[in-house]
Amino acid sequence: MSENPDKPTINEAGKSKSNDSEQGLEDVEGSGEALQKNIKSGSPSTQRMQRPHSSPPRFVTVEELLETAKGVANMALAHEIVVNGDFRIKPVELPEDSLEKRVKDIVHKAFWDCLSVQLSEDPPTYDHAIKLVGEIKETLLSFLLPGHSRLRNQIMEVLDLDLIKQEAENGALDISKLAEFIIGMMGTVCAPARDEEVKKLKDIKEIVPLFRAIFSVLDLMKVDMANFAVTSIRPHLMQQSVDYERKKFQQLLEKQPNSLDFVTQWLEEATEDLLNQKYKNALPAGEGAASSEADPMPNPVAVQNYAYLKLLKWDHLQRPFPETVLMDQARFQELQLQLEQLTILGAVLLVTFSMAAPGISSQADFAEKLKTIVKILLTDTHLPSFHLKDALTTIGEKVCLEVSGCFALCGLTPFTVEKETALKGQIQAVASPDDPIRRIIDSRILVFLERYLASGHQKPLPTVPGGLSPVQKELEEVAVKFVRLVNYNKMVFSPYYDAILRLIMLPLEQHCPTEI
Repeated sequence: MSENPDKPTINEAGKSKSNDSEQGLEDVEGSGEALQKNIKSGSPSTQRMQRPHSSPPRFVTVEELLETAKGVANMALAHEIVVNGDFRIKPVELPEDSLEKRVKDIVHKAFWDCLSVQLSEDPPTYDHAIKLVGEIKETLLSFLLPGHSRLRNQIMEVLDLDLIKQEAENGALDISKLAEFIIGMMGTVCAPARDEEVKKLKDIKEIVPLFRAIFSVLDLMKVDMANFAVTSIRPHLMQQSVDYERKKFQQLLEKQPNSLDFVTQWLEEATEDLLNQKYKNALPAGEGAASSEADPMPNPVAVQNYAYLKLLKWDHLQRPFPETVLMDQARFQELQLQLEQLTILGAVLLVTFSMAAPGISSQADFAEKLKTIVKILLTDTHLPSFHLKDALTTIGEKVCLEVSGCFALCGLTPFTVEKETALKGQIQAVASPDDPIRRIIDSRILVFLERYLASGHQKPLPTVPGGLSPVQKELEEVAVKFVRLVNYNKMVFSPYYDAILRLIMLPLEQHCPTEI
């Protein structure tokens, strides 16, 4: 049932296997038996499908709980690296008034004070300083790639700890010269973004503050190196991450057998909506999603695609999010907010261009300027203090002002007071979810997303429905993010979805005499 013909077979709750195809079929059947306990299907008529009961509670030890939490954290990290192209490791910044920061500051101050005392002795004692040089040496070596043999040889030669100890014992150690070499090597291996920090080190003349600043910059360089490594390996992580996430989720499922209850409800509702054709008045399913009269059963792939569309209309405050998409809940919420803004923006522009003089919408500069103004006024949609009605009142005033200015430049007849009042009224009416223009834009956006998802990135991509041309760029950007999330989620969890949908469809097929 998955879109991936090479998907792995699954046992009981969907564990990936590498056995032969016959064993795989037995495993899928086994998964059906395991999930049968959680699914109770009613009649395939308009009767509401029965929701699965949660599995009985299972007591777990503290060790099992900690192990599970660690597994979930690791799975979330791997997922974040692969899915989030902007993922970056950031330096740890402790809160100013935290106990941990106070303890850290006290320990660091004691260490640097000790180093200062040693270097102030006559003759100076270099025990701590030499240890610091050793740490710096290992850090610099860790930044080098296999081909950097010349730099490696330089570091090994100049920062030879045995030689440095001998020079210290004989009173011939020039610590400033070592610091100068270290700073020069840091400038050679650092990222361009750190050039300024490294340059500032040359202005520090006192040894202790200099070493302290060197370690501070080295910590930043470690973060840079870690982010470089993440960027380099991300293209190679995809399949490994898919297998890893599925394995970790299976381990979680074995400890918490009810971890697919909300997923089951989610897929059941999608199946029921498609079966009853209710989606036509809410979320469109587009071409190929609905079944023909000769084939009353929903296509399993269409059910999954429609289920993902439902996530863009989710009530996050009232309904638990399906377990298999939980790590992406924040991303789906962000997409949902972006689509709401696009719907308002598209409705306002459609109303404006419909009431304005013919041809005004074809003026690219004016259309882009108007779109930018409306987008700016809708920027704070995510804030609790944002009031859409007030924003649309302001937008109506601004739009009328811009349209009048455009009319004057084009030599057209100015807007009458009646037309201005009508335009402002229609723009303010967009605040209601039941506004016809808003509903049309919302429906067409979802049609486009469904078609984009169903196209599988095949050329040519679906055309943007009528009325959405002014927001085509923004809509396609959202579509790309949405499809990327969906496709990756399918790669990881399609075995579970297939097993659940098999059990949902089976009793429905038995009640349907039509040959499928």
